[in-house]
Amino acid sequence: MTRFNAWNVFKNGFTGQKNWDRQWRDPEPKKEYDIIVVGGGLHGLATAYYLAKNHNKKNIAVLEKGWIGGGNAGRNTTIVRSNYMMPGNHEFYEHSLKLWENLSHDLNYNVMFSQRAHVSLFHSPSARDDAARRYNIMRLHGTDGELWNLDTLKNNIPHLNYDNARFPILGAAVQKRAGNARHDSAVWGYARAADSLGVDILQNCKVTGVQRSQSNIESLETSRGTIKAKKVGFAVAGHTSVLWQMAGLGNLPIESHKLQAFVTESVKPLLDHVVVYGVGGAHFYISQSDKGSMVFGGDLDWYKSYAQRGNLPIVQDSAEAAMAIMPCLGRIRLLRHWAGVMDMSMDGSFFICKTPLSNLYLNAGWNYGGFKASPASGWYFADLIANEQPHKHVQNHNLERFEKGINIDERGAGPDPKLHG
Repeated sequence: MTRFNAWNVFKNGFTGQKNWDRQWRDPEPKKEYDIIVVGGGLHGLATAYYLAKNHNKKNIAVLEKGWIGGGNAGRNTTIVRSNYMMPGNHEFYEHSLKLWENLSHDLNYNVMFSQRAHVSLFHSPSARDDAARRYNIMRLHGTDGELWNLDTLKNNIPHLNYDNARFPILGAAVQKRAGNARHDSAVWGYARAADSLGVDILQNCKVTGVQRSQSNIESLETSRGTIKAKKVGFAVAGHTSVLWQMAGLGNLPIESHKLQAFVTESVKPLLDHVVVYGVGGAHFYISQSDKGSMVFGGDLDWYKSYAQRGNLPIVQDSAEAAMAIMPCLGRIRLLRHWAGVMDMSMDGSFFICKTPLSNLYLNAGWNYGGFKASPASGWYFADLIANEQPHKHVQNHNLERFEKGINIDERGAGPDPKLHG
């Protein structure tokens, strides 16, 4: 595989860019693999990559029912941050951010990670106090974070609605190392890097059945034939419950909801930060892409669905939230919107754990946070599969936590899925 560097870009400029290799192979499935990761999104590909890179594992396959980048990996709003405070969560997301900071070099692929700062607005004295507590804890752990008063915020982002706001702005909590990355570049980079280490990426390979003995999986029935596996990892986001039932394991504490995202026409540089706010029932986040489009989103659609299309109520809700904070967007044209299928766990936190089957491992329940967590998710999931025990930073992210009453959710939203929003 041709490496990307300045010399190769210059050299191929003289040949019409015709001498680049394919970014990853399209192999035929083998009869058997040591490890199969089901799900060719960011979490599945990152897991395969770190299994090969960190643990020197061979004979690995990633099974993707569609094409690489066609699922949630290409359907999010690209935000990366590590502003968490609880033990385990803080270390996990800070590790993920550090992996993002070097990811382009590690993968030899430009994931377009832009550390433009994550600016979380607050609208009341109590919200300011809450942000101060969180960000002070972050600073004690060595993670960057600061509070901007109203004057500092106005100097950095002058075109928010400061004068006639539905929700008066008092300031913001800011993590400058945070930002965003290009989602499809990240998934392509992991696919290319995993393939270069010998991982077979099997596209259009849908799992249609699971063959198991009493206590383990023996093989997977797929649209490209039966494939045996010594170990199997599930990393399929909102479709986890479907595979779980195929394996004869009953129900999971997960609901599949859709989350919409929106992209506008391109405009001149307007917003050099990621801006978010949540107050009074509103939930909104926005940034500007390198092409000039405004990329934004808000809440779930609030009903269970496997659809990847949006609907008008959330379009209206997100547009109102945008106008409340940035009235200058009032005449901008919306180009497209879509939905990703979110695996919403009952406590708002993820699973990286072993399962009732001896050779099956679970990566699911990412709620709103899957994109920013992708590098660390793959890193810790690979560690679990290779070493048969969870790392201490994810040891409570298992299915048994509900029986034990372990609280690992930053928001303390409780066991009711209706409280995820």
